[in-house]
Amino acid sequence: MEWWVSMPKLELHAHLNGSIRNSTLLELARELGEKGIIIFSDAECVLLKNDRSISESLKLFELIHLLTTNHKTITRITKEVVEDFAAENVVYLELRTTPKRNDSEGMSKRSYMEAVLEGLRSVSTVETDIFRGSDVEGSHGNGHSQRKKIYVRLLLSIDRRETREAAMETVQLAMEMRHLGVVGVDLCGNPMIGEWTTFWPVLEFAREQGLLVTLHCGEVPNMEEINAMLDFLPARIGHACCLKQEEWKKLKSYKIPVEICLTSNIRTETISSLDIHHFADLYNCKHPIVLCTDDSGVFSTTSSREYAIASSAFGIEKREMFELARNAIGFIFAGDGVKLELEQIFDLAAERLQF
Repeated sequence: MEWWVSMPKLELHAHLNGSIRNSTLLELARELGEKGIIIFSDAECVLLKNDRSISESLKLFELIHLLTTNHKTITRITKEVVEDFAAENVVYLELRTTPKRNDSEGMSKRSYMEAVLEGLRSVSTVETDIFRGSDVEGSHGNGHSQRKKIYVRLLLSIDRRETREAAMETVQLAMEMRHLGVVGVDLCGNPMIGEWTTFWPVLEFAREQGLLVTLHCGEVPNMEEINAMLDFLPARIGHACCLKQEEWKKLKSYKIPVEICLTSNIRTETISSLDIHHFADLYNCKHPIVLCTDDSGVFSTTSSREYAIASSAFGIEKREMFELARNAIGFIFAGDGVKLELEQIFDLAAERLQF
């Protein structure tokens, strides 16, 4: 794994709450257990497993929902998640999260995001570039030190359980926080809940206001919704597991970049095995794709591991995997200034790795 860690990578599909360290979850769960809110031994059994079944993963998501209900915890996990991605040599991270409201803790969607931003500002192991002026002109961020750097941008997620009004509140918040590093919005959540028609006007409004849009698309075989999502022409889509022949043709003709999450797709049983994963087809036809983790904590994976898995499973050499990572620069939601600097990072890495 050492080589894969040494290679610079971009992470464009990472959910904040799904990327929490197991050690942190154990600590927080123990505190809830002491308060009698949960049975700690039950939580511990799930947390100590690395190869979780889909039912165990769902239980873990439920636990995470209980744990991430106050500002202090949100700030802490944000700091740790960014530091963990930086340790994997992820040089650019788009971190997505659903702004939460918790009246018992005095938490609004805005204060939730302020806690996230505080976490970004408190990262100590790496220089963190959160936002830089217009994100186009290459204006300077947090200094000119020679420390290792990670560029972080934020995507605000709309959960499919939400109403149209709640979704619009999230979009309005994203617009107001663009100067703080919010670059786009995401539609996520249980694909069996909610209707695309509920969110389409909100997402169209977001795009009209200059926010970029990515969609969780094709997690279940709902062809009517998949076609409508593809026709929306989002800047990217995530997963794309359940498309049929006509939808594949449409995706390829539109050239919409796909956020591929190998381990997540296998663990959630959306794809039965790697040998039939659509990564191979998209890669071979040179469709724009990027490898991502989805929920690195829940699915016990890392960015480096996803690249190692793809290389091994699909017989792709290291040089080609390096180019796959580099090509993802073209799909990021930050501006041209950041893209140029990421190109320079990959140029230096190519010399170091002797490509």
